[in-house]
Amino acid sequence: MPIKKPIHKPKPLSLIMWVNHLSLLAGDPSVITSFNAVSSGVGGGLSGLVIESTTTGDTGAGGGNKVVEKSLDIPPGFVVKGVRVGYENSNTRSYITQVRLAQVQNPPATAVVLLHDPAHLNAAGPHFHNSTATKIDPAEGPLLLSLRVNFGDTSDKIVVRGLGLHLVKA
Repeated sequence: MPIKKPIHKPKPLSLIMWVNHLSLLAGDPSVITSFNAVSSGVGGGLSGLVIESTTTGDTGAGGGNKVVEKSLDIPPGFVVKGVRVGYENSNTRSYITQVRLAQVQNPPATAVVLLHDPAHLNAAGPHFHNSTATKIDPAEGPLLLSLRVNFGDTSDKIVVRGLGLHLVKA
């Protein structure tokens, strides 16, 4: 009697795609972003996108969320499974309060939030955070990544040192 070999299905290709964190845009005039190639001025000084605010709290001057945001370029044939954020705060009272992915609809008048990770990214020292899991097909429409920030003091800084997408081959 012949021996049957088990059938092995290949695991879907899973990877992390790093995106340009230096291109995050301030979503409100009270949020200020900057970059210094020599030092961020936080922790050991490694460079990164420095986020500051002229007001406290997580609500912008116009009444909306205080965020930094960017659109995403995802290669065809991949699905977004999550977000990875590398960050460091000058003080734990100021931190990222939400990682969010929204997908622009057709017609492009609205965006639906498909990932809402409310974890408070306020670890002492430099840290990587992986968001809650999701499954978003970028072929359905453009994706917007937002980091909502909360400032306990206007002298504080939040530094984003890396931003990645967990992708899996569709």
